[in-house]
Amino acid sequence: MSLVRTRRREGRLDYWPGFVDAISTLLLVIIFMLSVFMLAQFFLSQEITGKDTVLNRLNTQIAELTELLALERASSSSLEEQLALMQASLSQSEGDRDRLQGLLEARSGAAETASERASALAGELDSEKRISQRALSQVELLNQQIAALRRQISALESALEVSEERDRESQAKIADLGKRLNVALAQRVQELSRYRSDFFGRLREILSQRSDIRVVGDRFVFQSEVLFAAGQATVNPSGRQEMDKLAEALTELEREIPAEISWVLRVDGHTDKRPISGRYASNWELSAARAIAVVKYLIAQGVPAKRLVAAGFGEFQPLEDGATQEAFAKNRRIELKLTER
Repeated sequence: MSLVRTRRREGRLDYWPGFVDAISTLLLVIIFMLSVFMLAQFFLSQEITGKDTVLNRLNTQIAELTELLALERASSSSLEEQLALMQASLSQSEGDRDRLQGLLEARSGAAETASERASALAGELDSEKRISQRALSQVELLNQQIAALRRQISALESALEVSEERDRESQAKIADLGKRLNVALAQRVQELSRYRSDFFGRLREILSQRSDIRVVGDRFVFQSEVLFAAGQATVNPSGRQEMDKLAEALTELEREIPAEISWVLRVDGHTDKRPISGRYASNWELSAARAIAVVKYLIAQGVPAKRLVAAGFGEFQPLEDGATQEAFAKNRRIELKLTER
């Protein structure tokens, strides 16, 4: 103030020192406030830290109390189970006591009838002894029967061995007979083949002048026109002449072939595939009728019926496929084959 006054006295007013004083005072106040704030912050952090420690300790205590509570509950459940078991045991003990009392009462009454039951048991024992004696007798009888059965089985086994030996001998004989039979059959087949060759040779000589009679494989083939009119199954006059030659050859062959050789002449009727009309409903019926007509004619000429077989094939076994007149003519035929029965 003296400085201000001094300056005032000097004739001018200077505010700067006062401003500096005010600023200094304000800084001191701010520093004081910061110091108070920091001190409060320090004490507050210490308080919070203490509270966290207390809170953790409380949580630990709560966990321990929870475990103790669980243990107490488990102990309580165990005690309840033990109590239930003890109650059940008590009930059972009471039941046993009642049952023992009943047994004691029953024994007191049973003692009176013990002698009677002993007498009855003695009688039953005697009866069982008698039954045992009969059972022993039956067992002995069964043993004797078993021994007899064993002797019979032994005898049967011996007979079976003898039978098996005879069976093996029979099988050997059968095999030998089979071989002999095969050899004999082969010889018969060879003989029949030889007679078939002779028969074919004679027929070739007899029928060599006819161009409409051919040899196809192991059979003679007559064109149908040689023996039958179109659509007919009656042997015509020219065909009868050829059948007479055939019947003569068959009669001679019958006398030459031994009786033990079983042979037949198979007569097969064939037609072409064109449909027919008239007496016969189909080519099959016509072919069968023509084969039967040839067989009947040969029988009439003295050929034994047991040496003849008739078969009809219709149009289903053609020699040539096609729809030409030449193919139709070749397929209409009567075939003769000497074969085994």
